[in-house]
Amino acid sequence: MKMKIGIDARFYGAKNKGLGRYTEKLIQELEKIDKKNHYFIFLRKDNYSDYHPSNKNFQKVLADFPWYSLKEQIFFPRLLYKLQCDLVHFLHFNVPLMYKRSFIVTIHDLTLFHFPTHKNSTHNWLWYKIKYKTYHWMMKKIIQKAQKIITISNFTANDIKKYFGNKIAGKIKVIYEAPSIFIKKEKFSYLKKKYAIKIPYLLYVGNAYPHKNLERLVDAFQIFKKQFPQYSLVLVGKNDFFYQRLKKYIKLKKIDSIIIVDTLTDKELKTIYQKADLFIFPSLYEGFGLPPLEAMAENLPVISSQHGCMQEILGESVVYFNGKDVDNMVEVMINVIKNVKLRNKLKEKGKEQIKKYNWKKTALDTFKVYSGFKKNEK
Repeated sequence: MKMKIGIDARFYGAKNKGLGRYTEKLIQELEKIDKKNHYFIFLRKDNYSDYHPSNKNFQKVLADFPWYSLKEQIFFPRLLYKLQCDLVHFLHFNVPLMYKRSFIVTIHDLTLFHFPTHKNSTHNWLWYKIKYKTYHWMMKKIIQKAQKIITISNFTANDIKKYFGNKIAGKIKVIYEAPSIFIKKEKFSYLKKKYAIKIPYLLYVGNAYPHKNLERLVDAFQIFKKQFPQYSLVLVGKNDFFYQRLKKYIKLKKIDSIIIVDTLTDKELKTIYQKADLFIFPSLYEGFGLPPLEAMAENLPVISSQHGCMQEILGESVVYFNGKDVDNMVEVMINVIKNVKLRNKLKEKGKEQIKKYNWKKTALDTFKVYSGFKKNEK
């Protein structure tokens, strides 16, 4: 039976990084798979023109409601009711609680359950505490109300069961994400001039939230530099409050060979990956972790913290270190840079590892979840 399916795509686009990439790639692949059901793709003003449907059954709808806002909670449900959606897929946990009809939610991680510190927020202490309590309450309500919960790793699935009980296990479906394959690249000479990047360099791509552990990476690089003074460290991420704070830390450490590059285009990112000698992922908590896989797709060797999720996603294709132990991080960095054979081995293992993930499979598995939904479930 034909259904009207809504997808909350307000995070659509690479500018929103991991979540934006997931939204973009999922919709692109669903367009190729489903020629039967009608889709409403909800977008904000700033990304409305970025999406161009290639399937006549996919319809753009303006839903310019800020994330985590009162407008989102009040006016978004009204729009969903007006369009009479049989099923809505919220691609993040910010589900309008006033929406009473059937929905699926993708929960990427429970970061705030593990890192509930004021450092993770730009707000004052009291406002952060209110926000934190609201997050817990909302997550509990959403998990209770959702028809299905999609998680992007077994690690996150187990995390959810740990906090909310095994009775919800039947609701959970694990569907992996995948690395993006960038087709075109930018000339390195252009990037060298624009960002003052010099070869050789080590690379990190991602945000600078406290759980990403970049201060320890800076400390490790400072020690690494004593043995390899020719190297620089390139950090790629949105120039927000957290990167501004990291810049202050770097200045305090008096390190002049760390280059922070603001959000890149896909063409620029491809080149940045390809020209690096090593990708370092020091994160203390992840729900999936796309950047290491993207690095592998560009033939870049990877080292990573030994966080449980990263071991699940990256398998034996990387060298792991203790993310809380700077000396261990330095030891692994030095060993891999010194050992050309090991770097080549990691490149080959990376090529095999990324074969386990592709966006077509992500979309097919998600479509199966939609197809298992009965239209009369309200």
